[in-house]
Amino acid sequence: MTVMSMQVAGLEFRNPVVLASGTAGFGMEIDDVVNLDAVGGISTKAVSIAPRAGNPALRVSEFAGGMINAIGLANPGLEAVKRDYLPWLPAHHPGTRVFVNVVGNSIDDFATVVEAIDDMPGIDGFELNVSCPNVKAGGLEFGADQQALAALIAAARAKTVRPIFVKLSPTLGAAIADTARVAVDSGATGLTLVNTMPGLVIDTHARRPKISFGSGGLSGPAVLPIGLLATWRVSRALPGVPLIGLGGISTGDDAVQYLLAGASLIGVGTAALRDPRAPERIARQMQRWAEREGVRDLSSIIGTLQWPS
Repeated sequence: MTVMSMQVAGLEFRNPVVLASGTAGFGMEIDDVVNLDAVGGISTKAVSIAPRAGNPALRVSEFAGGMINAIGLANPGLEAVKRDYLPWLPAHHPGTRVFVNVVGNSIDDFATVVEAIDDMPGIDGFELNVSCPNVKAGGLEFGADQQALAALIAAARAKTVRPIFVKLSPTLGAAIADTARVAVDSGATGLTLVNTMPGLVIDTHARRPKISFGSGGLSGPAVLPIGLLATWRVSRALPGVPLIGLGGISTGDDAVQYLLAGASLIGVGTAALRDPRAPERIARQMQRWAEREGVRDLSSIIGTLQWPS
């Protein structure tokens, strides 16, 4: 059978499937519907220093191409997360890797959260959310300002030796490769590509946006080509740097496309909200694809996309 395990950032993942941040809580919330032993890892819900109530309802709305959301990074805050949430997953599913997603309003916020969590057992690394388009502070501004981004990552790196992945926005376009290079040069281990795409969906009867915040983050099948292009651009610019490909993955074929484009791991989010069995189904479909294609080790196809001459 095809070897599905991946060695990424010094860590072994049983398979490349990682549950995307914001779609799986801290693991315990979905334990009765998602088989957490069938995925390689999870990026937790965002963690901030203080609790965040998030945006008022309605926060999520589906449309034909996927989903639009403006959750507002709601979370219980650092102390409650450390006490009540983060210990659960390593204790119940020790083979599932855990990346803690971190958000903040300032550079110091990111460093403070990383430092506070770094000594906890069972935490494998961090994912810095520098690109969320749904908040007015501590989000896109960091990812769009290379000087601020470099300072943020350096501050976080000073607090941990664990892997740090930086989650970038698709709004960076062709500049995403340059921003990714700044991130790696500043201490990032790898990148998560990509965050949601800003968008708007309208209720034509009410003549109002379908979610309370107005605009929101677009995810689901519609963003698959955007995430693939960003992954390919960054993998070409930074060969060998670990990438988590994210955006629009709902089938094994989608996931294989990300590996071909250069990702080492693939993130599943919206698909799992629609079908909690999607992550394990995607892993099985990837394995079946590899066996049909005669691929003995799934890692051997990473970055092997043949570009037209």
